[in-house]
Amino acid sequence: MNADDVRDWVVLASQVLGLEDHGDLVWGHASVRDPAGRGAWMKAAGWGFEEVEADRILLVGWEGEVLEGSGRRHAEYPIHTEILRARPDVQCVVHTQAPAAVAFASLNQPLRPISHEGTFFVPPDVARFTQTGDLILTRELGRALAETLQDRNAALLVHHGIVTVGPDVPTAVVGAILLERACRKQLWAMAAGPLATWSSDEEALRKRRHCYPPELVRQAWDYLVRRVQERRARTGASV
Repeated sequence: MNADDVRDWVVLASQVLGLEDHGDLVWGHASVRDPAGRGAWMKAAGWGFEEVEADRILLVGWEGEVLEGSGRRHAEYPIHTEILRARPDVQCVVHTQAPAAVAFASLNQPLRPISHEGTFFVPPDVARFTQTGDLILTRELGRALAETLQDRNAALLVHHGIVTVGPDVPTAVVGAILLERACRKQLWAMAAGPLATWSSDEEALRKRRHCYPPELVRQAWDYLVRRVQERRARTGASV
């Protein structure tokens, strides 16, 4: 994979997240590990997800230095660099302020597999980072977040947002979308009263295998990319 390919992946990840309402004005970001081991490719600061193009992508080194591209890097780059350092199996990291997930995390309730989406994460319960609800501005906080995440595919940053990771872009991005949907559905259910039922751990693990094997995650990603392409075609912009 060359630099152009990586930029294209970050562009698509960003535009899909924008399409799925993970944008928070100009905040939130997705990254892809640099194939040469120099750091993480991610969008420049100041742009919304739906505005991301190839010339708005930066290569950010392990210490936060901008190695390629122009523009400011996001202050929360340690989310990406420290998770990538700690998890050699991870190629993509997503961080957004997904609104339903932020609201759900404040309730300090376990995420229950009441829906297909919930089984992508549970069991065990989704990780929760509670050391701070402030921005992740230092390597120390980035390392602490990576330690909270451990080998799981997602973490709720309480009072802040979410992180999802994957061995590729489709898995991490679809994971962010599924986590937001799982939290939203549980909020809907809890608004009507206490939860009465959810899948057992055994059933949830079976559903995870049936609903979200890599080939089906990729089909969901391909559908989302088609929607992005259709929107871009209507506006006359390039993907």
